[in-house]
Amino acid sequence: MTKNLTVGNPALLIVSFTIPLLIGNLFQQFYSMADTFIVGRTIGVAALAAVGCTGSLSFLFLGFVMGFTSGTAIITAQRFGAGDEKGVRRSFAASIVLSIIMALILTVVSVIFTRSILKLLRTPAEIFDGAYRYIIIIFWGTAVLMMFNLLSNVMRAVGDSRTPLVCLVIASVVNIILDYIFILVFHTGVEGAAYATVIAQFVSCIFCALVIVKRLPILKIRKEDWKIDKADMAEHIRVAMPMGFQMSIIAIGVVVLQFALNKLGTTAVAAFTAAQKIDMVATLPMMSFGVTMATFTAQNYGARKFDRIRAGIIQSSIISGAFSIIMGITFFLTGRQLSAIFIGSDPNAVALSYTYLRINGACYILLSFLFIFRQTLQGLGNSLIPTVAGIMELVMRTLAAILLPAFFSFVGLCFAGPLAWLGACVPLTIALALTMKKLLRKSMAERKQLSYHRIN
Repeated sequence: MTKNLTVGNPALLIVSFTIPLLIGNLFQQFYSMADTFIVGRTIGVAALAAVGCTGSLSFLFLGFVMGFTSGTAIITAQRFGAGDEKGVRRSFAASIVLSIIMALILTVVSVIFTRSILKLLRTPAEIFDGAYRYIIIIFWGTAVLMMFNLLSNVMRAVGDSRTPLVCLVIASVVNIILDYIFILVFHTGVEGAAYATVIAQFVSCIFCALVIVKRLPILKIRKEDWKIDKADMAEHIRVAMPMGFQMSIIAIGVVVLQFALNKLGTTAVAAFTAAQKIDMVATLPMMSFGVTMATFTAQNYGARKFDRIRAGIIQSSIISGAFSIIMGITFFLTGRQLSAIFIGSDPNAVALSYTYLRINGACYILLSFLFIFRQTLQGLGNSLIPTVAGIMELVMRTLAAILLPAFFSFVGLCFAGPLAWLGACVPLTIALALTMKKLLRKSMAERKQLSYHRIN
């Protein structure tokens, strides 16, 4: 079930690896959208706003989870590409230990400070209690999310992108069924949506663990693999911590955006929530190609095949860029109808949501390059520049959230995302160009040296 991405046509490998990843991400968003759809259409716009206004706060903590586990998996992928099976197992063991520690820390911190952060964000009084009841349950389930992301990422690191897909399909079905049971049968309100999400993730986590035990022998940790030295831990922390903080840095900008959004009222919050759900689905192809490039790059870096990395960057950028243009056009043509699916017949909310979709869709080409460039650098083990790019995103999104609404109201907030993408693309593009030039020069020198030894 493992896949070696260091041999074969780069474009075909990238597409074949991305398709299961994309479908899995679609299912993940599907059960996230199920919460939005069921809450918005059965409990009401206020409940939808209550769930939606927690998105930035959730991203602040859970984004760190996703970044951290992706970082540990980079080391695993590099060792897999180098053919170091013992190193792969030791990397997995180190990732488990570090993930348990981080899950405990994040759970304690998030649970303690949730109410204070919601107040700081000026969450509207009419949705405050619902927002708190929803997000606190999600945060109590941080360990489940951490382990699911860890297991999914480590499987992708060794080339298996299909099993995480199956896990997410199972999670989607479980989540939707539980949503209806908790909300429509037991009338548990927004808490039911949160319980459904956590339980669905737990089911996925169990399935991933069973697959690893039975079908991925390369990840079967032996007793001696648990003897992790300081150098091993330091190597994983060096990559994982910056990637985790990078996601949290980006999330801070989203929190600032939520602060500005809350001041515009419940209708604006609901419209933004619905538009973001649609937006997240539309950007999944771009995000999936980015995640693929992290694994593709890491494996080929471990195998010292730098020419393949360059080919992968060019080919994935073309494919992902094409998707971005298609989705942008789709929003211009059908954005109003898509918004109405979640919001219903509220004309003001639908109009605001459509505005968001048009503005963001027109700038998706920037986002497609951002995902490819950032994940490629991370696959190379370079976590510094992606962190700098995250800071640029924070600065641009924060400035947009603070300054633009004063002049353009809701429209100003809609430009926060595109401006953040532009700010991040600048350092990423420069760093990637310089890094690849250095690696290719090094590769040429290695080939010349090898040729010299053969002749002599």
